[in-house]
Amino acid sequence: MLVLTCHACGVTAEETEFHAGGEAHLKRFGPGSSDEDFEEYLFMRANPKGVHFERWRHANGCGKWFHVARDTMTLEVFGSYSAQAFAPPEELLSRIEDRRPGWRGQD
Repeated sequence: MLVLTCHACGVTAEETEFHAGGEAHLKRFGPGSSDEDFEEYLFMRANPKGVHFERWRHANGCGKWFHVARDTMTLEVFGSYSAQAFAPPEELLSRIEDRRPGWRGQD
């Protein structure tokens, strides 16, 4: 079972207290976008074997959204950060690199 820490309120709990919201840092397209861009946004998701950035909501707590970096193979959680961030913080990327030498971030 995953143990997550809510970035907003600081509570650490099992994943049953949270709700997964899918991939983090998706580029959303507005009115006037092409059908291909909209289709990619709706249906195309990364499904990496390894480090992945996800959105989570503290459903049984403060109700806030936040992002989590975790390994999809080992379920190791590297950390959480604000949902308003456009990219993972450098500190978190360094922590991942320390634990997974040679890891390259998402494009």
